Amino acid sequence: MARFSIPMMGFLLLCIILLAPTEAAYLKYKDPKQPLNVRIRDLMKRMTLEEKIGQMVQIERSVATPDAMNKYFIGSVLSGGGSVPAPKASAEAWVNLVNGIQKGSLSTRLGIPMIYGIDAVHGNNNVYNATIFPHNVGLGATRDPKLVKKIGEATALEVRATGIPYVFAPCIAVCRDPRWGRCYESYSEDHKIVQAMTELIPGLQGDMPPSAQKGAPFVSIAKGKVAACAKHYVGDGGTTKGINENNTVIDLNGLLSIHMPAYLDSILKGVATVMVSYSSWNGKKMHANQELVTGFLKNKLRFRGFVISDWEGIDRLTSPPKANYSYSVQAGVSAGIDMIMVPYNFTDFIDDLTYQVKNNIIPMSRIDDAVKRILRVKFVMGLFEEPFADLSLVNELGKKEHRELAREAVRKSLVLLKNGKSADKPSLPLPKKAGKILIAGSHADNLGNQCGGWTITWQGLGGNDLTVGTTILNAVKSAVDPTTQVVYNENPDANFVKSNKFDYAVVVVGEPPYAETFGDSLNLTISEPGPSTIANVCGAVKCVVVVISGRPVVIQPYLAKVDALVAAWLPGTEGQGVTDVLFGDYGFTGKLARTWFKTVDQLPMNVGDQHYDPLFPFGFGLTTKPTKSY
Repeated sequence: MARFSIPMMGFLLLCIILLAPTEAAYLKYKDPKQPLNVRIRDLMKRMTLEEKIGQMVQIERSVATPDAMNKYFIGSVLSGGGSVPAPKASAEAWVNLVNGIQKGSLSTRLGIPMIYGIDAVHGNNNVYNATIFPHNVGLGATRDPKLVKKIGEATALEVRATGIPYVFAPCIAVCRDPRWGRCYESYSEDHKIVQAMTELIPGLQGDMPPSAQKGAPFVSIAKGKVAACAKHYVGDGGTTKGINENNTVIDLNGLLSIHMPAYLDSILKGVATVMVSYSSWNGKKMHANQELVTGFLKNKLRFRGFVISDWEGIDRLTSPPKANYSYSVQAGVSAGIDMIMVPYNFTDFIDDLTYQVKNNIIPMSRIDDAVKRILRVKFVMGLFEEPFADLSLVNELGKKEHRELAREAVRKSLVLLKNGKSADKPSLPLPKKAGKILIAGSHADNLGNQCGGWTITWQGLGGNDLTVGTTILNAVKSAVDPTTQVVYNENPDANFVKSNKFDYAVVVVGEPPYAETFGDSLNLTISEPGPSTIANVCGAVKCVVVVISGRPVVIQPYLAKVDALVAAWLPGTEGQGVTDVLFGDYGFTGKLARTWFKTVDQLPMNVGDQHYDPLFPFGFGLTTKPTKSY
């Protein structure tokens, strides 16, 4: 007996050593064959309070060192507007950035991957060489949800090309006052059009299977899909005088019938996340509104994804921001916000929230609800199985097919407001063959103005060096007959116009780029020298005026002077979409998704109002037929 005991013990020991790594390596939460809820429960029971709170934190790329990700178990990272690895960074540079941060997350004890988010609100708009689609105000005028879904598909591919799996889009605000600086992010003043355009969500995320649970987040694990975010919950487009981040004064019935419907559509389409609005409803800040965030969104609408704050959203619960941060943390988390876009001073947030949980100010059940939701989205989208991005999609960025799609969207978004000084003598389409034509205006040869805000930087940029695209001037040069002489003069005087004997002129004017509060405007005027360019040119020659703007602007004073008037909104990088219809390769089909006012003192004025006396009503849009090629 004694003779066999030592070898037998050695054999047993060897078995234990050989089996131990296998046993330790099997973790239920890492097994994709396990049911979703089993994986969530298994992971959560292993997590410490510090690891749970870390999941609730989203920080800016610039502070997301691998060390910070590892030490604080950070759950998410974002690029703020214009936050890039380097100026004009390639898709490869973006992929390397995201993967470098992800390595920090995967080096933690439990290896929970972080989720990287970016504002891709009209294409992957922070990224050089990305296709920039028309802003939502233009897409609303297309009345084409199928087109918008295709734009979602293309945007998802261009975002994944840069290694990013999560976008802060769509904005489903119902802008009720064009004085709001974010009105161009809204599809329409009519909630029914906004609801239809939630088709962007299945474009971004993939089509939700019929068998899926209503309210559950759905992101296809097929390559090239991203998690979406419906924003800004709720009533962001209804603030008094359109003042950004201000107070929406409306009764519950009005809130539910105008501002809420598109959220229900988004949830039914499996939207993964919802972002809370900076604004207030009847004086109560949305970031502290437990009744609407938890009571209505989570409990009544049965939303099962995660709720995220806006940038420093909880800080702004006090005036000045962060004046009483412990209150902000308590109010925001208690309201039902699951992930906080901190984005810089994350240790302050972690310390405050940890203290409040340990002292029973915020119950552990609230933390568990938040973490469960965040993990659910990460598991559903396959982030645990594929935490790293690869380079297989880099050629999707700025792809020719996507630019063609954007060009189609531009064509369909243009609204023809006037066509000829008399109905029997239309000015459009323009002849491609002419002796000499004039192209004028501050926006004719300015790609940055054409794209608007949220393009390369947060506020957008003027000029032609921001990214790759085609200005309207260059589109005209490509469209006309080679024998037609094209003369460009940004702001010609009347004598220049008269002395040159032009066959016709195209004047392109509008608003400068802006975003958020910087775009709030009480006068809504075309920026100088636009009005004088219109006067100088249209007083001397047959002219077509193209307005590049994020919303209806004051045009009544110029209407009699111009032969034709086109609302082109903020068309993006593909300027040929404008010339496609100006020269008759395609007809005008766009219809106003916003009421065009006569004077700003009429505002707010929306379709269905008792006193409705617009310059051009909601739904207006002249049409033309395509002409044969010249």
